Amino acid sequence: MLRALSTAATGMEAQQSRIEIIANNLANVNTAGFKRSRAEFQDLLYQTMRPPGVAAAGGMVVPTGQQIGLGTRVVATARIHTEGDLRQTGVPLDIAIEGEGFLAVNLPSGELAYTRAGALKLDGNGRLVTADGFPLASAIVIPPDTTHIGISPDGTVSVQQPGQQQMTEVGRLTLVTFPNPAGLVARGRNLFQPTAVSGPPIEGQPGTAGLGTLAQGMLEMSNVKVVEEMVDLIIGQRAYDIDARVIRAADEMLQETARLR
Repeated sequence: MLRALSTAATGMEAQQSRIEIIANNLANVNTAGFKRSRAEFQDLLYQTMRPPGVAAAGGMVVPTGQQIGLGTRVVATARIHTEGDLRQTGVPLDIAIEGEGFLAVNLPSGELAYTRAGALKLDGNGRLVTADGFPLASAIVIPPDTTHIGISPDGTVSVQQPGQQQMTEVGRLTLVTFPNPAGLVARGRNLFQPTAVSGPPIEGQPGTAGLGTLAQGMLEMSNVKVVEEMVDLIIGQRAYDIDARVIRAADEMLQETARLR
């Protein structure tokens, strides 16, 4: 019964972590480029009362053993990098990545970070930057007298200036992919950074080497599906409630034991 108390407690802690992950997913349902997370569970150690295959009476062998599990835990929060729905905005500096790939940005620390959020802006120097002001690693500068900006699917950025009929190319956006995107670590602000298990960044032109293409005037929305998250939330709530009932049942059994004397 004491074992049941601790085992059920691990289940409640695991389901609490699961619900916290679901809450974060739902909170970011409208965050551009957000990738949902999923809790992954693992059973804990087992107390072996009798191993399988031991000798029994009469020279027989026990075909199955006796093991009692000691609970569960959250072993990982897997990031799901499926593509979110695309929403048309009509804003020239909004770009969506159709397929795999990330935009590389320069952080104030000098490090590189990577994002799928394509709501780009212009800073005071005409550079393409994120909503937080981090410049793109592609280092593209838009002239101040630009009247029209065009971004092609292959990343070519062109501008039209007063008195010109033709578009002038000012640079090219590149995309970056990783051998294991699930190994990226989230830093907040729609940014990811590589780790040893994500593999090194592989940079290339959009539309080549398996990289996605760019869509101007569109944004990739979160890949969170509200209905799926609500179903997972109900399952987590029910599992938490059942674990709580196990604790109450074990407590009542202990009370009955204490009354025996």
